[in-house]
Amino acid sequence: MIMSELLQLYKNTRSHSVALCEPLEIEDYIPQPVDFASPPKWHLSHSTWFFEEMILKKFFKNYKIFHPHFSFLFNSYYQTVGERAIRTERGTMTRPTVAEVYKYRQYVDAHIEKLLQENNAPELQELIILGINHEQQHQELLITDLKHTLSYNPIHPVYKEGFNLTAQKNEVEGWLKIPEGIYEIGFEGEGFHFDNEEGRHKVFLHEFEISKSLVTNADFLEFMEAGGYENFKYWLDEGWNWVNENQINSPLYWEEIEGKWCSYTLEGLKLIEPDHILTHISFYEAQAFATWKGLRLPTEFEWEAAADQLKWGKRWEWTYSAYLPYPKFKIAEGAVGEYNGKFMVSQMVLRGASTATPKGHERKTYRNFFQPKYRWQLTGIRLAK
Repeated sequence: MIMSELLQLYKNTRSHSVALCEPLEIEDYIPQPVDFASPPKWHLSHSTWFFEEMILKKFFKNYKIFHPHFSFLFNSYYQTVGERAIRTERGTMTRPTVAEVYKYRQYVDAHIEKLLQENNAPELQELIILGINHEQQHQELLITDLKHTLSYNPIHPVYKEGFNLTAQKNEVEGWLKIPEGIYEIGFEGEGFHFDNEEGRHKVFLHEFEISKSLVTNADFLEFMEAGGYENFKYWLDEGWNWVNENQINSPLYWEEIEGKWCSYTLEGLKLIEPDHILTHISFYEAQAFATWKGLRLPTEFEWEAAADQLKWGKRWEWTYSAYLPYPKFKIAEGAVGEYNGKFMVSQMVLRGASTATPKGHERKTYRNFFQPKYRWQLTGIRLAK
């Protein structure tokens, strides 16, 4: 990539993170009501720390770090880098201030711009592109984490009028038949991809059919009204325990008010629209719904084999595949090697992208992954048979 193009891509990405925060008040930057969702201030800082730690310290001669404590505060999970603050306490950090965090971003941006004007080493380019994709991941997390935090407020605050990531409809219906055969799985060609997409390999698939559309709110309401959350026979044992221990009876953010189902969105509380695509669903719920329908979830290999013929990108779609390494997968040396490989346990794979995914960050080989209980991301259901 031409260095001027790379610099512009860097600037555009960094600007988008700031734009996502423009509707916020200062008070919105800090709270962290749950351990799995981080405050906006932390996302802005961590994505900046990534460029400082992984790039500037290595490539910028005599680089002076912005603040000696920021690596401790804003390192997420990189054991190689050193000690870090406890994840559950990110919301207790009233200092540094939001203003200082923005100064930190400006400081790092200025040094990255200068570096790219003087150095065009391939290794540097690769790390800058990784940092850009890393920040794009955090942009999606920033907005979904923020929604989760705002949802705790009983007055259902509006993040931004007209900003609703859940008001989409299916464009096509019916089933797509995929013939039996051997299919190539994994990334190939030019362009950025994460290491967990590497190790392109062959898989044999029996003939199957996959839905062209995603499950809608109306579809899931039928499951609820049929007693889906009360009947253990549809659930995996772990999922049934999750339902009962947490008293789950509807998708995340749904609330029944005077006999009508409503949902919290980033533009406030809205009535459930039956034909809108279902979202904020756990793997447990997705699997139970599929079982209730007499169907199943596709594997990630089936999903990828069918992807070119599907409309996808509105919801991260749960698959019935555990997050495991592909053949020949290797963990890179150093901190970059901690990016994906060490999480290949107790997680399920999601495919596609969502309406919160930054444009250009999606591709059919992208392997997202979460523990099966989580549903604060824009997750949905596509069925197979």
